[in-house]
Amino acid sequence: MAATLTRAPSRPRTWAQIAGTALLALALGVMIAYLAIYAAYAAGLLRFPFDYDQGEGFELVDTIMLSEGQWPYRDAEVYPFYASNYPPLYHILLIPFVWLFGPAYWYGRLLGFLGTLVTAGAIGYAVWRAERRRAIAILAGLAFLASNTVYHIGPLFRQHMTMVLFETLAVVVLSGAPDSAIPTRRRLFTGLALLLAAGYTKQLALATCVAVFAWLFLRRPRAALIWGVLFAAVAGAIFLWINLATGGQWALHIIAANVNEFMAQQALDLYRQWFRLHAPLIILAALLAVYEVYFTRLSLYSVWWALAVADSALSGKWGAGDSYFATAIAATCLLSGIAAARTLRGGWTIPADHPFAARLARLSAWASAHRAGLLGAAAIIIPLVYLSYGWRVRHLPTEGPVFGPLADALGVESSYGDRYAFYDSAGWVPGYATIGHIPTQADIDAGKRIAALVAEGERPALSEEAGFSLYAGKDVISNPTQLKNLYENDQYDPANLITAIQAHEFNVVVVRAQFYPPPVLAAIYDAYYPDETIRMNGFDYEIWRPRPDSAVSGAGAG
Repeated sequence: MAATLTRAPSRPRTWAQIAGTALLALALGVMIAYLAIYAAYAAGLLRFPFDYDQGEGFELVDTIMLSEGQWPYRDAEVYPFYASNYPPLYHILLIPFVWLFGPAYWYGRLLGFLGTLVTAGAIGYAVWRAERRRAIAILAGLAFLASNTVYHIGPLFRQHMTMVLFETLAVVVLSGAPDSAIPTRRRLFTGLALLLAAGYTKQLALATCVAVFAWLFLRRPRAALIWGVLFAAVAGAIFLWINLATGGQWALHIIAANVNEFMAQQALDLYRQWFRLHAPLIILAALLAVYEVYFTRLSLYSVWWALAVADSALSGKWGAGDSYFATAIAATCLLSGIAAARTLRGGWTIPADHPFAARLARLSAWASAHRAGLLGAAAIIIPLVYLSYGWRVRHLPTEGPVFGPLADALGVESSYGDRYAFYDSAGWVPGYATIGHIPTQADIDAGKRIAALVAEGERPALSEEAGFSLYAGKDVISNPTQLKNLYENDQYDPANLITAIQAHEFNVVVVRAQFYPPPVLAAIYDAYYPDETIRMNGFDYEIWRPRPDSAVSGAGAG
């Protein structure tokens, strides 16, 4: 007679499990809401045809130059007084879009936005692979997208988030090996290739490179040295090739021009802001890292998190800011997700062969005896951690057919008064990006008005942002922040640019933040006068025209 298989009756769910499930669903709902806000913000930026964040236009110029077979690392002392300080990979990825669509901001912003979604997916996958908790894996990925910093810079035509994408993918690939072994040769090759891509997207990826090889050295010193030499050889060969191809301009602009003034107070303020916004996740991540130090062995995730947090100190440099915490935020979301999932399944254990096992035997016995109660408490506490995080990172546009009524219903007002229609719980400290609002039609119209002034006459314009010249079909003249970096490091003589300014070689000068080197600003103030001010995206753009009685003859911009 065939045996009859019967399903064991399921145990009734406790009130803690029911409450935990409800709280988990609420936390997921909050994170999904942040994703919707983020997507709306990205969509708003895709339709804006000018610089939203200072420097976007110069990233586009780099892309255009590379698409034409030119290096953007050039002598900034001759016309058009332009040079870049960023590695080329991000721009190389966008070359097909230039060929197909011409100069435009939308495809660089789209790449940044999609890259953050892939990064979030990689974080979620790493958490799921480690602990098999789907809901927490989704929460961990969405938490990355909910961060104020990621929201701000994710959909910009900037290379920073693409660097974070490659860093995260590299770490997740390399961490796929069993805990007792280093990655296979195939995983090492793939992971290190992604790491190389991160470094040639932005130099800040150096900290992740150090984390990877430090972790490898802890596991297998010989393998770490062999692969480290190979990695350095390839990276060095690429560096030398570009430096030779640019006549030494690559090393000048990538290295020498990036040694900027360090402001300790700015770094300290940004660290405080980062902790205040992300504290629930940071504490979880730190607990897992400490646990690994004392009871198991350091994972690549913990090493990466520690060095990424330390590397964020570079946010104190002039020209840096909260974007320098993006890698630390990715690592925090990943590590805290693993810690949260492990807590829910009761996976925190003390190895039997640990030196402290005997001393902690009583604690282990107590935890075993109260396992059901502890798991019930965890089912409530972990969703509350994510809800607390969701409360801390509040941000919301306050205008528009959807966000206007929503902001009114929530009692939220713009953090920036009439300047921006955007609420941001982060507040503001030096170095924090004052962006996040969705550009309006009035902003687009203002940009077109500035571009029309730039288009007047045959002469090019000198503008702190490249978008107006690109829109007008004229040469982009100078990269002000790079010139300032070079000047502050005694690597730039502005004489030729000053001569061109004095000779009125530019039909107008568009000034927003006065980022030019001081002698260049002095020359502008002497040779040009402020004619009108146009507000776009909350910033006042001053249009300066040549002074009739100040031209110096005999100069030429070309």
